Amino acid sequence: MSAFDADSNDDDRQRHLDAIADAEPYPYWYDDVDEPDSNPTLVRTESCDLCIIGGGYAGLWTAVVAKERDPSRDVVLIDAHEVGSAASGRNGGFMESSLTHGVANGQERFPDEIAILEELGLENLNEIEAAIKRYGIDCDYERTGVIDVATTAHSPSYFQELRDDYQQLRSLGQRVELLDRDGMQSLVHSPTYTGGLWRKDRAAIVDPARLVWGLKAAAESLGVRIYEHSKATNIERDGVGVLVTTPLGKVRAARVALATNAFPPLLKRLKHYVAPVYDYVLVTEPLTPDQLQSIGWAGRQGLSDIPNQFHYYRLTEDNRILWGGYDVVYYFRGKMSSDLEQRPETWAKLAKHFFTTFPQLEDVKFSHAWGGVIDSCSRFCVFWGKAMQGRVAYSIGYTGLGVASTRFGAAVSLDLLDGRRTKATATKFVQDKPLPFPPEPFRFAGIQATRWALDREDHTGKRNAWLRTLDRFGLGFDS
Repeated sequence: MSAFDADSNDDDRQRHLDAIADAEPYPYWYDDVDEPDSNPTLVRTESCDLCIIGGGYAGLWTAVVAKERDPSRDVVLIDAHEVGSAASGRNGGFMESSLTHGVANGQERFPDEIAILEELGLENLNEIEAAIKRYGIDCDYERTGVIDVATTAHSPSYFQELRDDYQQLRSLGQRVELLDRDGMQSLVHSPTYTGGLWRKDRAAIVDPARLVWGLKAAAESLGVRIYEHSKATNIERDGVGVLVTTPLGKVRAARVALATNAFPPLLKRLKHYVAPVYDYVLVTEPLTPDQLQSIGWAGRQGLSDIPNQFHYYRLTEDNRILWGGYDVVYYFRGKMSSDLEQRPETWAKLAKHFFTTFPQLEDVKFSHAWGGVIDSCSRFCVFWGKAMQGRVAYSIGYTGLGVASTRFGAAVSLDLLDGRRTKATATKFVQDKPLPFPPEPFRFAGIQATRWALDREDHTGKRNAWLRTLDRFGLGFDS
């Protein structure tokens, strides 16, 4: 039994519940006076060169990059709600350079391309940093790196995985540091820590909502027309272009970029490739100077433990701790609803895990608790495709690591629409697609069986027959 799963006495359990009792059930990031006003709803027929469907990171980066490449290109972006109201505005704010959900996943699936994919990922992160400076986006960007943490809560075999990643990343010329127990404790103090891998220049932390709002302002400054509360209900061929229909208007476009994340795709073929899963997050009240001193964390790195079911956590600009992950949930038939953004039983579990990790913060309470939906696919990283004889392109399947990779996804979508052959489009990573998920009820049963097996592997270090079978079919699930 791991430290996270150890039984709590009644007093501890009540203390954990008391800590979340007053938490506001919405994203901490939205408590910001700088949230922009909503844009108008589309109520007429517009014509443009490029219509972008979806106003999260992927859609906004598509708009910005499209105008940077060709300022004369006429671009319209529509969103079903408000820009950044879904995953892009409510995530943990981890901006990782990896395009493949980690080097291990990339090595497993694209062994011949891992060096070029890591290079492209770093270039992409550098481009994001440059854009933040160029457009003056105030989003609390800190390039502190990320530490993958080994703990007493999971199988000792995971530390060997850190060693393997360390060797792999060093061979690729990256700045990484392998930390033993004392080295890890010198950076961040937790009785559960046994080691870590600090990836020093490959990641940043950011206020995700402010990044969305900044990208919206940047796109509009470049001449992009943005319509909110304008849900695309249909796309169809329209002569030499594409017709996009919304409840009160239409868009006639020469080209369309789909950036709809986990929401039901307008191309029916895509529903077999994407599973919407819900992730949940807590944020503490601001820590006092004494509380901060008790945990160290002077470097303000992003942190993530390393099992299949993992936690991610970081400090905010005002020294709160954002704590999320672990209990990722798929609902039968891919159900999506705003009601599912609240899951008190998961918040209670996360609170318990938080106090196991940081018992010195026993008096801390949580100010916010929320959830959001993620577009997951069987290869755990973005994939692309085209439709309607190349007039439509899509990027989808970011699996929770899209804060940075969405810009790369946007650039590749534009390459596909414009017929540009680049270093990226020449890769199998871009050209191939993941294996589709099975239909219901097999999808739900398979995902539940996989979650149980992954949890068992976290505690024993052994992949059972079910996981080994998935490995053979290229569906090797891990973090």
